[in-house]
Amino acid sequence: MSAHVASWPDVKSAASAMAGFSGARMAQLERATQHLDPPFAVVDVDAFDANASDLVHRTGGRATIRLASKSVRSRDLIQRVLKRQGYRGILAFTLPEALWLAEDHEDVVIGYPTADRTALQQLAKDERAASRITLMIDSVAQLDFIDEAVGAARPRLRLCIDLDASLELAGGRIHLGPYRSPVHTPQQASALARAIQSRQGFHLAGVMSYEGQIAGMGDNQPGSPLKRAALRAMQRLSARELADRRAAAIAAIETVAPLEFVNGGGTGSVEQTSAEHVITEIGAGSGLYGPGLFDFYRRFCPRPAAYFVMPVVRRPTDRIATVLGGGWVASGPPGRDRLPTLSWPRGLRMNPLEGAGEVQTPVLGPAAHGLRLGDHVWFRHAKAGELCERVNTLHLVSGSDIVGQVPTYRGEGHAFL
Repeated sequence: MSAHVASWPDVKSAASAMAGFSGARMAQLERATQHLDPPFAVVDVDAFDANASDLVHRTGGRATIRLASKSVRSRDLIQRVLKRQGYRGILAFTLPEALWLAEDHEDVVIGYPTADRTALQQLAKDERAASRITLMIDSVAQLDFIDEAVGAARPRLRLCIDLDASLELAGGRIHLGPYRSPVHTPQQASALARAIQSRQGFHLAGVMSYEGQIAGMGDNQPGSPLKRAALRAMQRLSARELADRRAAAIAAIETVAPLEFVNGGGTGSVEQTSAEHVITEIGAGSGLYGPGLFDFYRRFCPRPAAYFVMPVVRRPTDRIATVLGGGWVASGPPGRDRLPTLSWPRGLRMNPLEGAGEVQTPVLGPAAHGLRLGDHVWFRHAKAGELCERVNTLHLVSGSDIVGQVPTYRGEGHAFL
């Protein structure tokens, strides 16, 4: 078990949440890669494929899954997933990335608005790409920006409205959830739809909403039982409010224009979001790798599938082994949940005075006694696709063997943020 998990208070079902850390499986992964010199990254494709199947199962057949590419960041693994039944389309995170992916994929929605004039001009000159890529907008100002960037002589550009999914209470004075779109009410959504329909050169194709306060927050976090209870109560309230508001917004928009798709949810809310009758697809991807932030959900338990490996380079005392690097901290609010998780050997923990460091990570615990120079220490990143910003190659392991190597976006020479 990881250092930061072991040091937190026990939680009911925490053992099941960590069940993917099979000692036998970790030992198997280590044997398969023991000849490799760290640092390197590994994807357990058996776990990856099982997670892909589980995500589809969790929809209950009510919606397809649009793959969130930012959570994978490897074109080969994206293609691997999209060959599976139950997956359709990509949810990209920048327009340059979407242009690249649209060379091979017919349905790419960008999850965030773009201000990239050069990429917009490239899109407007390419009818094939324009037919495959859907831009995200949440204001009339973004329509103005696109018109100014590319002019009127262009193919019709496909658009998706980002409907804010946060929970607002006390007349908007309390905001729970990500600050994303200013389009919150059904009236605001239908007004933006009318603005789109009134302009030449645009086609309204869909609506998206991401309920980060539900999908992105584990409801079984270690710590205070009162905080867990409060979080669960907030999520229940938010899910009910959003289901009603989303249905009303879609109904209002469809009086203006028919929609091809309605996207919602995320890995953490597949079951409840897909149960909404207006939802046609779920945007998800983190559950494929099963990173550290997804260890504490009651509804599901992804298998850990992605790791990075660092070597032991020092033995400052008999009780401590020092690992090269290791400080691959995830984005978001600073906290212990953003640190990488120690996965193998079992029984390691970080020094609380140093944590995971840029150049070194001292590890303590019974397993540290037996580590020698050059031995491998296995970590998991807290967030899914961010691991691939650190490495060029993912080593694919199935069973006891390395069965392939695939490049990350970085390995193919692309940095899309």
